[in-house]
Amino acid sequence: MLGFLGQEPGSEAVMEVGKNDRNGAGAMDPRVSGIPVQQVVRAAHDELRLLMRQRGEIMKRIGTVKQTIAGLANLFGDDVLGEDLLELIDRKPNGRQPGFTKACRLVLMEARLPLGAREVCQELERRASDILVRHKDPMASVTTVLNRLVEYGEARSLTNDRGRRVWEWVSETESGADQIPSQVTA
Repeated sequence: MLGFLGQEPGSEAVMEVGKNDRNGAGAMDPRVSGIPVQQVVRAAHDELRLLMRQRGEIMKRIGTVKQTIAGLANLFGDDVLGEDLLELIDRKPNGRQPGFTKACRLVLMEARLPLGAREVCQELERRASDILVRHKDPMASVTTVLNRLVEYGEARSLTNDRGRRVWEWVSETESGADQIPSQVTA
């Protein structure tokens, strides 16, 4: 894929909008270049949609790989992982209080089933009770973080059989786990 400034065959004029002029200011004004603004906006919109879809696929794949590595570490101990890998899956002790978001992410990632905010709070209390002390309303803080993880594409929000909201770490489904996201070619 060439990017939004040169997506379609014959859109050399659209690509020209993205080139800089001599002084580096850029000839970005489509009215000057003769390119319809809607064509530039449409191309940018299409590119953004594609990138957002790819980001979702990548986040699912990252979730699956992190879960796999965390599972291996649970089975064989953190010793089998290098320090850089421990850091990547948020398990490296670094001598400081782990971040609240990082702690919520780890609880969700290691959970076997979707969890409610109360269950995440309970697990945080069990693992690192001092992390909750800094929050006036831990439930509200956990809910906020879980919703952000949904926005980041790292988690998904569901409703359980009792109508309560729960969250689960995003990973690929069994059917999608065998598929590698396709490469986009120009």
